[in-house]
Order: sequence, then structure tokens, then C-alpha cells
Amino acid sequence: MKLTLLALSLALTTSHALAADPGAAALTTIGEVNGIALACQQPAIVSRARNAVATTAPKTRANGEIFEEASNASFLDFGNSQKTCPDTATLVKRLNDAEQSLSAAFAAK
Repeated sequence: MKLTLLALSLALTTSHALAADPGAAALTTIGEVNGIALACQQPAIVSRARNAVATTAPKTRANGEIFEEASNASFLDFGNSQKTCPDTATLVKRLNDAEQSLSAAFAAK
């Protein structure tokens, strides 16, 4: 139990530190959109989100993990909370915004 609490505490501390970084925040946002697109069976949006990360963010393990963890959490949350899928236009708008944030975050780096 103590080990689980310690691991959870460490994970939360790490995620808060990463959220302060604009690049990590942008990767998290696009990962969240990706998770929703996966849950809503929108393969074109999934493909576009992954392509945006692959072509915009530096190819590091940390960046990949941020994106994948956000995608997984979003996918699981969407299914567990039994949310209704947004329409395609809404999801595309969220992806457009996430891509702009991603580009801005990594343009200066």
C-alpha cells in the first residue's frame, strides 16, 4: 500500500512538472484528442494526431511517453465515463488547436 502511494505521488509530481513545460502540455493535449479519436473510432484523426507528433516534436522517449500516456488515459477515461463521442467537426477543431499548440511549443526549440 505504501509503495503504491509512493508511486502515485511520484507520478503526480512528475506530471505536474511536465505540465509546466509548453511542449509537454501540447503533447498531453494532442494525446487527449488522440485518445478520444481512438475511443470514437476516428482513424483519420488518430493518424493525423500521431503524424503531428512524429513530424513536430523532437523524437525522444520522454515525448513519446507523454503522448502515449495522455492517449491511454484519455481513451480509458472516455470509456469508463461513458461519454458521448463528439461529432467529427468538433474533434477536428480540437485537433487543429492541439496541432497549433504543438507547433508553437516546439518552434523555438
